[in-house]
Amino acid sequence: MSALPLEDVGEDAAITGDARGEATRQRILDAAEKLFSEHGSNGVSLRAITAEAGANSAAANYHFGSKTGLLEAVFARHATGIAEERDAMLRTCKAAPGRPPLLEQIVRAFLEPGMRGQHGGTGFARFRGRLLAENTEHTRDLYARYFNASTGHFVAALKTALPDLPAHDLHWRFHVLLGAMVYTLANPGRIQILTDGACDPSDPDQALDNLVPMLAQMFRNPAMPMNGTPDSNTKISTTQA
Repeated sequence: MSALPLEDVGEDAAITGDARGEATRQRILDAAEKLFSEHGSNGVSLRAITAEAGANSAAANYHFGSKTGLLEAVFARHATGIAEERDAMLRTCKAAPGRPPLLEQIVRAFLEPGMRGQHGGTGFARFRGRLLAENTEHTRDLYARYFNASTGHFVAALKTALPDLPAHDLHWRFHVLLGAMVYTLANPGRIQILTDGACDPSDPDQALDNLVPMLAQMFRNPAMPMNGTPDSNTKISTTQA
């Protein structure tokens, strides 16, 4: 049997090495996502993550630079897809015969990409919920950089769909939408206990089928009496989603 030319052997070895390095990188990402979602970003050391991944700290530092870099890499690999799918779904929203009401379409377009399994599944959902609960400067920055533009599109779409709703009401109602989404993603299990399992937000189909019409109706309701509080001049930042 003839031997491979030396340059071919070197190329094959490089390809094998690259594949092995990428496999290690993905194992570290998977382990970090799991442990961050269970313990929070401050409750896990880089050593614990690499031990879970069956890797070493040198590999983690090579691929991500630091634990902060690893946290962002875990966030970015799914957050980008969520934002892109949200915007793609929003572009298809329109009032037309045979389609759900426009508000239901907009609310579903915002919630569904992050609550179904296309972008990291329940593991990434728990990870996002945990980061939002931590509310650190770094996690706020991550949400701002990866989600502000997309979420702003939804606030604008709701304003267009609800031209008579004061901005103050719209902002607070969007705040309630964010709260419902975050609590559902965090899934602390309280409502399952209180209802003996009849209400199970961990089931994304059940969660979406109930949250979408409820939240759409909330946006549809008349404006609240303001009792002298400024309405449309009030500006509340609600783009952190």
